[in-house]
Amino acid sequence: MATSSMKKSYRCTPSLQQFYTGGPFTVSSDGSFLVCACEDTIKIVDSSNASIKSTIQGDSQLVTSLTLSPNDHFLFSASHSRQIIVWDISTSKLLRSWKGHEGPVMGMVCDASGGLLATAGADRKVLVWDVDGGFCTHYFKGHKGIVTSIMFHPDPNRLLLFSGSDDATVRVWDLVSKKCVAVLEKHFSTVTSLAVSENGCMLLSAGRDKACFCLDISVFHMTPVVNLWDLHNFDFRMTLPTYEVLEAVLVISPRSHLADCLGFSEQLSGKKKKIGSPPIYFLTVGERGLIRIWNSESAHCLLEQQSSDITLSSDGDEVKRGFTSAVMLPLDQGLLCVTADQQFLLYSPTQSLEDAFKLKLRKRLVGYNEEIVDMKFVGEDEQFLAMATNLEQVWVYDLASMSCCYVLLGHTDSVLCLDTCISSAGRNLLVTGSKDSRVRLWDHEGQCCIGVGTGHLKDVGAVAFSKKQRNFIVSGSRDETLKIWSLDGVSEDGNRAMNLKAKAAVAAHKGDINCLAVAPNDSYVCSGSQDKTASIWRLPDLVYVQTLKGHKRGIWSVEFSPVDQCVITASGDKTIKIWSISDGSCLKTFEGHTSRVLRASYISRGTQFVSCGADGLLKLWMVRTSECIATYDQHEDKVWALAVGKKTEMLATGGSDAVVNLWHDSTAEDKEEALRKEEEGVLKGQELENAVSDADYARAIRVAFELRRPHKLFDIFLDLCRKKHAEDQIDRALRTLGKEEIHLLFEYVREWNTKPKFCHIAQSVLFRVFNILSPTEILEIKGVSELLEGLIPYSQRHFSRIDRHIRSTLLLDYTLSSMSVIEPEIEVRAPKEEPLLLHDEANEPSVKDLSPEQEKISSKKRKSGKVRSGAEKKLRDVGWLR
Repeated sequence: MATSSMKKSYRCTPSLQQFYTGGPFTVSSDGSFLVCACEDTIKIVDSSNASIKSTIQGDSQLVTSLTLSPNDHFLFSASHSRQIIVWDISTSKLLRSWKGHEGPVMGMVCDASGGLLATAGADRKVLVWDVDGGFCTHYFKGHKGIVTSIMFHPDPNRLLLFSGSDDATVRVWDLVSKKCVAVLEKHFSTVTSLAVSENGCMLLSAGRDKACFCLDISVFHMTPVVNLWDLHNFDFRMTLPTYEVLEAVLVISPRSHLADCLGFSEQLSGKKKKIGSPPIYFLTVGERGLIRIWNSESAHCLLEQQSSDITLSSDGDEVKRGFTSAVMLPLDQGLLCVTADQQFLLYSPTQSLEDAFKLKLRKRLVGYNEEIVDMKFVGEDEQFLAMATNLEQVWVYDLASMSCCYVLLGHTDSVLCLDTCISSAGRNLLVTGSKDSRVRLWDHEGQCCIGVGTGHLKDVGAVAFSKKQRNFIVSGSRDETLKIWSLDGVSEDGNRAMNLKAKAAVAAHKGDINCLAVAPNDSYVCSGSQDKTASIWRLPDLVYVQTLKGHKRGIWSVEFSPVDQCVITASGDKTIKIWSISDGSCLKTFEGHTSRVLRASYISRGTQFVSCGADGLLKLWMVRTSECIATYDQHEDKVWALAVGKKTEMLATGGSDAVVNLWHDSTAEDKEEALRKEEEGVLKGQELENAVSDADYARAIRVAFELRRPHKLFDIFLDLCRKKHAEDQIDRALRTLGKEEIHLLFEYVREWNTKPKFCHIAQSVLFRVFNILSPTEILEIKGVSELLEGLIPYSQRHFSRIDRHIRSTLLLDYTLSSMSVIEPEIEVRAPKEEPLLLHDEANEPSVKDLSPEQEKISSKKRKSGKVRSGAEKKLRDVGWLR
């Protein structure tokens, strides 16, 4: 059941982000992550849930090539800047870079050892580089066109390099002799892919060419091919016609699960293998969007998909369809195919005694979404999310893995709106409205269309299910009309699509209808329009009830309160209003958004609501106090879509930035976290006081840092500066601090250093830090340069002030000395039984101990009538008084 407790905070999980815009990509050695080009950046993506692990900022040029080292420690990239860059995967830091080609690098690959990197350029050159040194070891010329594909021989003992070009040739380069040892010429167009058999004896090449086969004397049939070459003597072996422009050819390892399944399939078909070398199994993908598996020995196709899993999308007159690349995933994880519309399809082989072998689509990762215009949760447990992305298809995602479960195809133009419900028969239904002026009803389990409503004359911009009976649909269109569609008979007809019947229709507004909402008891429907009004209609006959006037711009969202007789509306005038159904009066107005408010929806049983708008903000409001208690900024553009889970009250937002964010109520967790931190703070505070009382200053400094108490830290350093030999304790405490804490210490010291009263403590701490850390270690601290720049001016001011004071005291000492006012102080020892002696005289040697010459000098001093000190006169006066 939905909770009625007040929400105070939400936590965002960026679940679906744009990570691939076409072009190069590469897969890690264990298949756990993908590295994809996203315009001028590089995204490292978790293959399990499509989440972005890290982003590498490139050199502001489009990325043209990517590859990983065999151990996945380093990433090599190249862009239109012709710069070859080596990145550290763990830290995303640039290690080194160099230039070598005169044009963009179109492909690159590492050898099995990871010590050599081969690059193929648009300048028709093939270069091999030493990875550690960054210098060129091999320079190959010979191609007459752009080099499009490149690969090392998988056997490290055979130092061969293969390159394919759009001059329709494949060249074999010997890395020992640094020469081209063979030119393979059997293609007629660009060579797109190369592969070597498992035993290393056969090379397979595929491309976009069309070979000529003579059907009779006067007729030639053009068909794409895969060519097989013997690597012992580089002879041409055979050509297999594929009847499809190819983008990738992959050899299937005989030790893989896929090969086992293929052998099992051949046994079922009763085919016998020929005696001799084992056949080569390989698969091809291309423009038709079908995966086909071939046997080189029999030269026939073992498997061909019956239908393509690629969604058909049109872009003007062009049609985006087909595969652009494919990779065999390591560790028997299946096959990864990449489509022209930036999707990653993961296939796994399946087999059974009853059914033939087939490849099953296991996961679909969407690298790039169009603008998200609407979304709703699907399923009883709301574990799916249906999205309309301004395309003809509806994408349904599994929230656990954020992979696209299936695609709903049927509309002929962009889908603008959708809604979901669970029917009285227990079926999960979806309804969509499109620019093709149709309303379509879909079954979630069957993944098919079960109803079509035709009758609108323009785009259908809003649809809504019945809330209680769930036996009708309401739709609103740009033709300014509302229609009621009956669902009678749909549930019993299975998966067969039927024509929906319109029960009622009305001309509702004088502008486009943007939104609809049905009351919880199915008694009313509310429509919002571009004519700046919202209208309430009584169901089931669409009888006019009330018009809600007050907004100054078009209305983008309406919704009935789940508990009160009121309606909430969101408008382009940056306000949200709550209206009374009975008299149409405005009860409350909420202001806070800085741009159009596009969605508003009730939560917490009508006591709160959330809103989002063109300013990219998500806001949480209290209905009773009209207060916005939280604002979240996680989108970079308009937020068109807002979905609220009816049971979990989880939120989902999406918009023009093609990002889907999931929001979870974190009120209870934040409260527990605050209580835990408070309890820990009390315990740490007591530990700090105990450490200070025990004079364990090293532990006290460490705890003060953990508690982020700069004043207490200052008091500790102040006490230490007053003590002798406190440097060891300060050094011991500072050595335990990490880089973040050192950065924080510099911030504290910067503040202390601004005040003359505290500057001596700041300078003392700085002195100890600079003694402990080397300049290199200090410079490694992030943001330390700005802190040091703030310390330098005040430090110079303090040192100038101290220097002036010292010079002033020296002048005073000189003046007093010149005036014979100051002399060394004399200590007096005057025991009762001995006469009083001056300190200097007491320390002088006796006359008996002096030599004759020293005695004469001493007597002369006594006879001289020089001025005696003030202290001596004072002692003589004291003696006289006695």
